[in-house]
Amino acid sequence: MKNEDLKIGIVGSGFAAKFHYESHKRLGADVAGAYSPTESNCLKYAQERNIRAYKNFEEMLKDVDVVDVCSPGNTHEYYTVKAAEAGKHVIVEKPFTGYYGPEDAGADWKGNGFPKTIMLEKAVESADKMINAVEKSGVILCYAENWVYAPTIQKEIQVLKSSKGQILWIIGEESHSGSHSPIYGIWRKAGGGSLVGKGCHPLTAALYLKRMEGKIFNGNPIRPVTVSARTHEITRNPNFRDAGFLRKDYYDIEDFCQLHIVFSDGMVADIFSNELVMGGVHNWVEVFANNHRMRCNINPTDACTLYTPDEKLVKDVYIVEKTGTKQGWSFPAPDEDWNTGYPQEMVDFLSAFREKREPECGAGLARDTVSTMYAAYLSTERKGQEVQIPQ
Repeated sequence: MKNEDLKIGIVGSGFAAKFHYESHKRLGADVAGAYSPTESNCLKYAQERNIRAYKNFEEMLKDVDVVDVCSPGNTHEYYTVKAAEAGKHVIVEKPFTGYYGPEDAGADWKGNGFPKTIMLEKAVESADKMINAVEKSGVILCYAENWVYAPTIQKEIQVLKSSKGQILWIIGEESHSGSHSPIYGIWRKAGGGSLVGKGCHPLTAALYLKRMEGKIFNGNPIRPVTVSARTHEITRNPNFRDAGFLRKDYYDIEDFCQLHIVFSDGMVADIFSNELVMGGVHNWVEVFANNHRMRCNINPTDACTLYTPDEKLVKDVYIVEKTGTKQGWSFPAPDEDWNTGYPQEMVDFLSAFREKREPECGAGLARDTVSTMYAAYLSTERKGQEVQIPQ
């Protein structure tokens, strides 16, 4: 079966839907169309790509083999379960799922003051519903965490296999000056702040590296067992002085987080994410093993360096994600999608569907990410106390 033999339907018409579409087309995959409850946005998205805009989700389900869920996180469980029940393979963009408030949560509900024991229980329950649905239907679930597929992370896997090294400590970060999404900043829409929106990337990469270490050497994944964490609301701190360069219109989420994770083999990882970094995204993972050290710079990298005295000269040239200015020295990304793993993840996913196998980034990794993130929120509520991660 070739890529074009699998018909893909995209749920959503925003940022994630755009780069998922580009990755599918790069591989010659057949994107049948898209569905979004915001009809005008969906129509515009579909017309720009010459694909069909479906009027309802059920209509799209009849036409496709794969449902690519690129909608907001609070809808992921619904679309995943419905797709699985219809016998369709599923791709789920990050965050896999989470907790978005009680069913009757109104605009005045605030997640930062809500009991985190309930959040953890409900978030894991949501992940299990999604996983159980695909297992019952016998379809494949892919978790679209692109960092797993980033060339630098995969290079570390090669080094790990060759060196037979033991990972002692992983440190990683994703930070920038604030999300472009209008719903980011509202817990009942986003499921959390910096941890869920950004920290999930280096977190999943770290969980993947330890999982693969275990599989390589004894066939069993090394999994996270405890987490201790702190989060802060820096831009809502009364002492914060706004200079106009950082986004600060957050309603009830954190804009800074740090996690310390202990794995089943006693080794550790530290993960950071925040909305306080100017000059573009700050995406990296560093691995400290017993016989090597690997720095995985995901974005930016210095494959290209550019100096321009006036940014008007390159106004039509894409430089790199989230850069504040094109003036002066910059690091243009020659192929940012490839460097961050977007097309590579789709290669694995489409192959997994054809070969009826688990992808590199699948249900187990997705569940561990959700469990770790919401156990971290519980730790934060307890002022950094170590919390067991649900297994």
